[in-house]
Amino acid sequence: MSSEAILKVDGLSTHLGNPSLPVRAVDDVSFELHRGKTLALLGESGCGKSMTALSLMRLLPAGGIIAAGDVVIDEQSVLELTESEMRSVRGGKIGMIFQEPMTSLNPVMTVGQQIIESIRLHDADFIGSKQLQQRAVALLDDVGIPDPQRRFSEFPHQLSGGMKQRVMIAIALAGKPEVLIADEPTTALDVTIQAQVLDLLRELQRKNGMSILLITHDLGVVAEMADEVAVMYAGQVIERSDVTTFFTAPRHPYSQKLFDSLPSRHKRGAQLAMIEGQVPPLTTKFKRCRFIDRCEQKNEACEHRLPPWQGDELQGYRCVLSDPTASKHAASHTPQTDTKSTQADSRQDSYLKLDNLKVHFPIKKGVLKRTVGHVRAVDGVDLEIPRGKTLALVGESGCGKTTAGKALLQLIRPTDGAVLYDGTDLTTLSNKQLRSKRSDLQIIFQDPVSSMNPRMLVEDIIAEGLVAQNIGANRKERSQIVADLLEKVGLPANSAMRYPHEFSGGQRQRICIARALAVNPDVIVCDEPTSALDVSVQAQILNLLKQLQDTLQLSYLFITHDISVVSYLAHEVAVMYLGKIVEQGTMEEIFDNPSHPYTRSLLEAVPVPDPNAKGERTALQGDMPSPANPPPGCHFHPRCPLADESCKKAYPQEVTLSDTHRVFCLKVTS
Repeated sequence: MSSEAILKVDGLSTHLGNPSLPVRAVDDVSFELHRGKTLALLGESGCGKSMTALSLMRLLPAGGIIAAGDVVIDEQSVLELTESEMRSVRGGKIGMIFQEPMTSLNPVMTVGQQIIESIRLHDADFIGSKQLQQRAVALLDDVGIPDPQRRFSEFPHQLSGGMKQRVMIAIALAGKPEVLIADEPTTALDVTIQAQVLDLLRELQRKNGMSILLITHDLGVVAEMADEVAVMYAGQVIERSDVTTFFTAPRHPYSQKLFDSLPSRHKRGAQLAMIEGQVPPLTTKFKRCRFIDRCEQKNEACEHRLPPWQGDELQGYRCVLSDPTASKHAASHTPQTDTKSTQADSRQDSYLKLDNLKVHFPIKKGVLKRTVGHVRAVDGVDLEIPRGKTLALVGESGCGKTTAGKALLQLIRPTDGAVLYDGTDLTTLSNKQLRSKRSDLQIIFQDPVSSMNPRMLVEDIIAEGLVAQNIGANRKERSQIVADLLEKVGLPANSAMRYPHEFSGGQRQRICIARALAVNPDVIVCDEPTSALDVSVQAQILNLLKQLQDTLQLSYLFITHDISVVSYLAHEVAVMYLGKIVEQGTMEEIFDNPSHPYTRSLLEAVPVPDPNAKGERTALQGDMPSPANPPPGCHFHPRCPLADESCKKAYPQEVTLSDTHRVFCLKVTS
């Protein structure tokens, strides 16, 4: 292997569970990470990416063993070290940023205490309490947290999602690591915070000369950050190459299908390519290609032998196909004719309308719990959702998107305004009167796991709405309805007699869709339904939602921060900032002529799956203010590059750019 490599992984195999029938979570994996470079480990959930990272640090779950291979950092084998010696490697030579910072940070310790804990363990230069605090504050400043002296004494729950992730990076940097493992560091973040975190990682890498092992399933992030790419499938690396080669000519059929599954504006009106089936069980002792059951290019040779590695250690792929079929892949990316939105024609059929909707949560203090102010989560929102169309609601986390969706459904009672559905104002109805309307308005939650009772069978989960709405004469009739719904969302009827934990992430989301469809709704609020899903599973869900809309004329309020999904699925887009709509128009108007500075910032912050565009993205600076204390005038002016004194005096009035395009900004004129 190359002498430039700071980390070398050679034939690594990690087994979990019963030794007689082990789960081969990592199966003969080899790669190397070069000094100052970024290697992206790419693949579906369950393919072994995170377990590979944990194996490098010997942080395996109970019963896990490294069955074969070696991990070498700075010419020292990690597997030969004692457990006490490994403590200096973890957080020292190798730092790690975990996917979900809230579950990784201790909620009862201040941010400063948690950083100092890492400094004490790995940096002997700082010993006194004053020195330790100064070093911790300096680390908070290095990762771009404003007012680090004050934040030092705060607890994790007092920080935004982006700040919590920055604290995790500060803790990882406390030991001055040579290798930083970033495990899905931006998956749950909106595009602006994601851009800030990626810029921060790149700047810290340049400043400290770190090597980064980036674990992700986001091809845009890979193009933005990586120098090299390793694709994993079913515990094994099946392709390796530099990032430019990977994006211009992916060689393994699995890699090609990942690109075909990406949603984009150019694929509107067409079904996204799907990778049918699932990753095979990792208890399998493979004697043939592990991708064969899902591969459209398989032949007889794939059935009878393990695929060989073709190419060298740095540029190669594991497949029996001698021709990488790059030309076939390129052909599959031919842009299709963009299906124009018909939003302007369908406005007269609008039958769901939010009129000056407000949701204010009181802030109570003192023994008597007096109201001292309000959190203006939704502050005067006007929206219309036409029949059979999709309105995408986009914006940063905390801007009020989910609250607006829940207020539409009356899951949260609005403070003011109206929700007009088919001529009826839902805000005036009692809970008893609302019950009959519940069948018309449904929701698909972001996290299917937490939205389903793990102790209930799938049949009972889907049938809950049927029972509540008195649909179906008896259990037998309801069971047939459930079976038909499962078939409609692409699941076998026998899924009804299984529990939620027995399904993959994509299958669980299909169950949630079936539950929403059970009561024959007209409108579905989709709250980030694909944000935590792999590219391939996301394609399945988007295809399903599109197909159901076409056949059942469903209307969607699609809450998301994924701009590529918006460009593929939405007919109209509303951009939300600090409880208010700042711009709204058809998909074409928003993407072709973004007029509000915040809209432009959102679009510019999106990492695109094109390594040639690296460095062209611009991160929006600063954090969104608290809705409990919004700035005067235009709420965006503290972060706006165009703001002047006039922007601080009064909130801008609506500027109409077309029949469907409106914007709230003093710097835009009609």
